[in-house]
Amino acid sequence: MQKKNLSEELFKPRFEHPETSTLVQPLCAPAAGTGHSATTGLWYRTLLPFHWHFRGVPPLETKEVLSRIAASRLTRTSEQQLDTVRGYRNGNWIYEWSRQAALWQERALQETAADAAAYGLHAAALFSIAAYPHLSGDELSDHAQALGYRAFEQAMERSATCVKKLNLEVGSGKKVMAFLFLPAQAGGPYPTVMMCGGLDTLQYDHFHLFKQYLAPRGLAMLTLDMPSVGYSARWRLTQDTSWLHQQVLQQLASIPWIDSRRVALWGHRFGANVAVRLAYLESARLRAVACQAPIVHSLLTDPLLQRQVPLMFMDMLASRLGKNYRDDSMLANELSAFSLKNQGLLGRRTTVPLLSVSVAEDPFSPPSESELIRRSSSAGQMISLSARPEMTCWLKCLAQTSNWLGQQLKGS
Repeated sequence: MQKKNLSEELFKPRFEHPETSTLVQPLCAPAAGTGHSATTGLWYRTLLPFHWHFRGVPPLETKEVLSRIAASRLTRTSEQQLDTVRGYRNGNWIYEWSRQAALWQERALQETAADAAAYGLHAAALFSIAAYPHLSGDELSDHAQALGYRAFEQAMERSATCVKKLNLEVGSGKKVMAFLFLPAQAGGPYPTVMMCGGLDTLQYDHFHLFKQYLAPRGLAMLTLDMPSVGYSARWRLTQDTSWLHQQVLQQLASIPWIDSRRVALWGHRFGANVAVRLAYLESARLRAVACQAPIVHSLLTDPLLQRQVPLMFMDMLASRLGKNYRDDSMLANELSAFSLKNQGLLGRRTTVPLLSVSVAEDPFSPPSESELIRRSSSAGQMISLSARPEMTCWLKCLAQTSNWLGQQLKGS
C-alpha cells in the first residue's frame, strides 16, 4: 500500500469557503415573472464603476480585473453569473480584487511618504471592492475588509491629511471605531459633516469625498460604519436604525476638534434613513441634514419596487438583519417597519433644514421619496438630477450637496 506524503496530507485544503452569492439562500424559488431585475444579469454583484473611479480606481483597471473574473473557466455557483467562481482562486471576485490590491501595497512599500500614501489608499479602495457587498458570515470578505482597513490606516500615517482615530464608547462598555478627517485650514474646532453611508460601503470609502469637496470648504468629516459592517459589525441593523450614530452624535461636544454647535449629517441610500431619523430625534444637535438617493419609505413598503432592485441588494438587507435566508414576503413585512413614515416621523415637520437629491430612473429611490423629505422640513429643499451622463450627475450631486452643507454650517 503506497504511503501518502505527510506534507501533502497536512496542507491539503479541507474546507472551501462559501461563495458570496450562496450566503443568503432563498426559501423558495420566485414564481414566473416575479423575480428580481438582476437575477438574470451577468453579475451577481451590482457593478459600480463610476463610484469606484471616484474612489481612485481608474476604469481601465476595473475592466482589467473584471476581465480576469469573466475569463475564468473554473466552476461557478451560477454559470450564468460571472462573479460566482467558487473557492479562493483565479477568477474568484474576492481573490482577483485582493490580488490587485496587493500589487499596490507592494508598490507603497517601495515609495517615499507622499507616493506611499497614495498607493496605500489605492490598495485600500481595491480591498473594499473585494469585500463588497460585505455580507455577514463571508469570511473571505471579512479578511479583505481587515486588509483594507490596515492599508488605509498605514496610508494615513504617511499622508499629509490629518486623521484622528476615535475609539468611542457606545452602550454596555462596548466601543466603536470612527475616523475624524480635519481640513488643512487652521482655526479649529471645525464645523463637521457626519457621514451616514450606504449598507454596501466602508467608512473610509468617503475619503475622496472629503478631500475633493468638504476639506476645500473648511469642513471636517466624521465617519462611522453602518450597523453590521466593518468596525460596526457587532451591531445588527434594527428598526432603530440611527441608534449607533446617535450614540456617537451625543458625544461630539467632548471631542475638541469638532464644533458641536455646527454639525450636519450627510446620508446616502440607506444611510439617509439614519440621517433623517436623527433630524427628528436629535434636532437640537443638528444644523442640517442632506440626503442622496434616500431610502426612507417607498422601497421599504412597496413589494413591487423591491422586486425591481437587484437580488444582491435584497440579500444584503436580509444579511444586515442577521438572516442567512430570504423569503421575499417575510422580508417585505419586516422592511415596512423601517419606513420613517410608518414610524410616525416623516410627514411631521422638523425644524432641521433637509435637502434631498433625487436622480431620475433610480430604482432604489423614486422622486416621491425626496419630495416627502422636502415637505417634512420647514426649510426643506429638493434637487432633481437627470440620470445621464452618470459620472457628471454624480459629481454634480456631490458639488451641490457640499455647497448647501457649507452654507448651512457656516451661516449665522
